[in-house]
Amino acid sequence: MSLYLKYRPSDFDNLMWQKFVKDTLRKAIADSKTVGAYLLCWPRWTGKTTTARLLAKTINCLNPHDWNPCLQCEICKEFATESLIDIIEIDAASHTWVDNIRELIERAQFSPTKAKYKIYIIDEVHMLSKWAFNALLKILEEPPSHVKFILATTETHKVPDTIISRCQRYDFKRISDVDIKTRLEFIALKEGIEVDEQSYNYIIKNSNWWLRNAISLFEQMISDSKIIYSDIVEKLWIISENETSSFLEKLLTKD
Repeated sequence: MSLYLKYRPSDFDNLMWQKFVKDTLRKAIADSKTVGAYLLCWPRWTGKTTTARLLAKTINCLNPHDWNPCLQCEICKEFATESLIDIIEIDAASHTWVDNIRELIERAQFSPTKAKYKIYIIDEVHMLSKWAFNALLKILEEPPSHVKFILATTETHKVPDTIISRCQRYDFKRISDVDIKTRLEFIALKEGIEVDEQSYNYIIKNSNWWLRNAISLFEQMISDSKIIYSDIVEKLWIISENETSSFLEKLLTKD
């Protein structure tokens, strides 16, 4: 299993970024004020799908603790093994057509098997066709009391305003360098990996603020339970900052 999947946050406490989104959702759960539809927006790999999964799991957890899923009840365990049929994840890119949404609506009418709510997580929802959006709009307007929708998109401008207006919208931000480093340090501690400061800086700089990229690059660089910058330079034939600065200086002085 890749480190990204191994250390995907299993509760809100481990979601070390998107603090505003996290705190707002937890408060809604604590106050029993969750809504029928959510829309999670903006950049790739900023935690939208992870947040959607945490929200769905926490809402349905039988014994939530501090508004985190307990990870021990029947619901949490079945969700972890992907055997819980009441939380359904759909990739809109492969379920684009109106017939796919009509089938979803038909199945949504049935009560959940074990969980309190039947929750549909629709990733890349902007990929739905015009007619599929029209069909989805009908159930978003009057959703059954036992159904909730969590929509995620990287291209909000392609989602019809009629859909957006019926969802509680959350705009995600790019993950900061500090948050990426905190997560990498957490993984390094858990895995017993020694990492020097230059290596952290290189990985973060080349991740484009995408945590998944950072963790993937981190994993590639591990050698004998260590990540040493000199090894990275040798493996990837990187020109060091000192060498680059020296070259530019000589270029400017026509040396």
